[in-house]
Amino acid sequence: MRRISYAFAVAAVVAVAVPAFAAGSPASGTRLDPNHKITQSTSTNWSGYAAINNTFTSVSASWTQPSVSCAAGETSYSSFWVGLDGYNSSTVEQTGTDADCSSGSPRYYAWYEMYPKFPVNFSNPVVPGDKMSASVAAGSGGKFTLTISDATQHWTQSTTQRLNKAALSSAEVIAEAPSSRGGVLPLANFGTVNFTSASANGQPLDNFTPDPITMASGSTTKATPSKISNGSFSVTWNHA
Repeated sequence: MRRISYAFAVAAVVAVAVPAFAAGSPASGTRLDPNHKITQSTSTNWSGYAAINNTFTSVSASWTQPSVSCAAGETSYSSFWVGLDGYNSSTVEQTGTDADCSSGSPRYYAWYEMYPKFPVNFSNPVVPGDKMSASVAAGSGGKFTLTISDATQHWTQSTTQRLNKAALSSAEVIAEAPSSRGGVLPLANFGTVNFTSASANGQPLDNFTPDPITMASGSTTKATPSKISNGSFSVTWNHA
């Protein structure tokens, strides 16, 4: 789950190339939520794969930052991330990127979030075509290390956060429509995002027979994942 909100610097963040956090994000009060499950394989806000029925202490994946298509005046959102928990629990420990439309203009940025806290955005540049990779690892004492890198722009951000009540019950690689207090927000047209090297506990994600998740609203399909193979799959936007 990811929420967009104003973000401020926190301790324990290491930056490479461009230190510091972004001052804010396009919409105050917007965030990434846990899975709003409709059925075992459908959700109002998630699309991708979630591994369950195990204890998960690490997850990672790579993706190419997609380009968002914005109509005149459009405000909409899309997020791409790796995380632990959130599929069937009330916390999510996650990091990823956004491709949003803000009053018709595209916006791209990276972030991390320890839901139910609000997200923290990074000031490092992100543009379409960038080669991203991210990981979340659980340590002892409720500590989590969240790392995201942009191989194209040559930067890495890593932060250590604490969450004592994490269930560690799922590992997921997801494209999401962020939410606000009023519910799930409009999904931006990101075309297709391609995930590779998706893994959990050091193994390809598909070794855990993960649940495929299609994003839907009523009878309308908004985003669908392709079949996962050796940690690789895509999620395609398909609702105007």
